[in-house]
Amino acid sequence: MEIEVASVNMPDRPLDALSADELSEARLVYYIKIGSWAGLIFKLIGIVFRHPVVTIRGLRAALTLGGWDLKERAYAFLYLAEALLVGAWMRRRALTHLHVHFGGAVAAVGLLVSAAWKTPWSLTLHGPNEFFDQNQLFLERKITSASFLFCVSDYGRSQVLRVAPELDPSRVEVLRLGVDCTQLQPHPDRIANADDGLEPAPVHLVCTGRLAAEKGHLLLLDAVAQLAGLGFPVDLVLIGDGPERRTLEERSRGDGLAGRVHFTGSLSHAETLARVAEADIFVLASFAEGLPVALMEAMALGVVCVSTCVNGIPELITDGENGLLVCAGNAGELSTALARLAADAGLRRTLGMAGRRTVEARYDLGRNIDRLAEAFRRRLLGQAVQDRILEEAVRP
Repeated sequence: MEIEVASVNMPDRPLDALSADELSEARLVYYIKIGSWAGLIFKLIGIVFRHPVVTIRGLRAALTLGGWDLKERAYAFLYLAEALLVGAWMRRRALTHLHVHFGGAVAAVGLLVSAAWKTPWSLTLHGPNEFFDQNQLFLERKITSASFLFCVSDYGRSQVLRVAPELDPSRVEVLRLGVDCTQLQPHPDRIANADDGLEPAPVHLVCTGRLAAEKGHLLLLDAVAQLAGLGFPVDLVLIGDGPERRTLEERSRGDGLAGRVHFTGSLSHAETLARVAEADIFVLASFAEGLPVALMEAMALGVVCVSTCVNGIPELITDGENGLLVCAGNAGELSTALARLAADAGLRRTLGMAGRRTVEARYDLGRNIDRLAEAFRRRLLGQAVQDRILEEAVRP
């Protein structure tokens, strides 16, 4: 299957900071906003003159976005400019179908590409933010205009059918993400028998993710402080960056936490995985998630996970079988779960290996890519047949 990739923005790091794999991929991507603004405007003027009908269709669609909100209306015209550039690129490359990941601004671009260029499109929704901002994002319109939709969890599919209750359920399919289980291997020490003494042993916690309110980091710090107060020699590494970093750093200097919390900032994927592999426990205290790949990676590495029973996470972790789940927003419950694992190396190992087996069975990247490719072939073939029938029906 031939796939070409477009991206609205350039990578979040300079090219010389990318890994070899990331750099080779970046060189194949069409970046919409590359070059000067004058150059982009010149390209847009050329598209408008060469494709006036396309432009008019796009303008009509853009005018229906944003309502009376002038700021949102301005964004709609920016999305239209990007849509004209994407559609022109697709035409040059003879690309006949557009697939978009996530339901936010990038899906608005996809919607306008379809409206302006009459290009069929489809959508993968990861959640959960798309479902929280459904009215502002015109999510129902995006869902109903797409030829088909993929969701990464059953939770996501349920939300699609909630947002668009008239949608034919057969147009929505669950296709799970995955990780490379051949590359992510548990350290041999995790598999070998360890001393399961009753005395609390030093425990090393790792959490990855954007330092933002929805990730529950402040509550995690409270839980760690409670754990330390019980006498456990514990430390926590927070990998990532974001708007809450200063607040978290201030809190980490408070009672019970001084010297226990370490901030790494943003790391490369390889560096992040190396840090996760060193953890005794991987913890994610989020208030809202889709189905986190970070959990899958930790489980593939045999690291026991503690997370919250929100959104799609219970589809991955079954409490007490391959990890521990707690109620979101409950620092005491989180602290109790962490203490249970901190005191029992055998339980950590048992649940960690069970997590590895779960990922191997349901979230292996190779098998799930095959399922994704099969779904695309089936869906696109069905669309081609429908288009051919329609052409025959309208032919004089």
